[in-house]
Amino acid sequence: QVQLVESGGGLAQAGGSLRLSCAASGRTFSYNVMGWFRQAPGKEREFVAAITWRIGTTYYADSVKGRFTISRDNAKSTVYLQMNSLNAEDTAVYYCGATLKSYDDFAGYDYWGQGTQVTVSS
Repeated sequence: QVQLVESGGGLAQAGGSLRLSCAASGRTFSYNVMGWFRQAPGKEREFVAAITWRIGTTYYADSVKGRFTISRDNAKSTVYLQMNSLNAEDTAVYYCGATLKSYDDFAGYDYWGQGTQVTVSS
């Protein structure tokens, strides 16, 4: 079992920054990939970024590349998503998840957090 708790969402102005955290507990290292997805109203959940626990290899969606940075602190079992240059299209509920499968395969994620709302005002 893995428990995931997101935090750090809120309201930001366009061009601003937010940092999301995902604290993991339980058998976290049995899952090699941690990912961030987001879901805007009326839209499907989409991949944002992912990172491997052991080596720290990172993956990004094209829409956030160069603006968002995913990182992890193995000692704290926490994954972060630093979001810079935010725009209105980044408004969504952000979820972190754990998977053994491909980092961008939403259906392959076994555990999800409760989500944290990010709202960007223009």
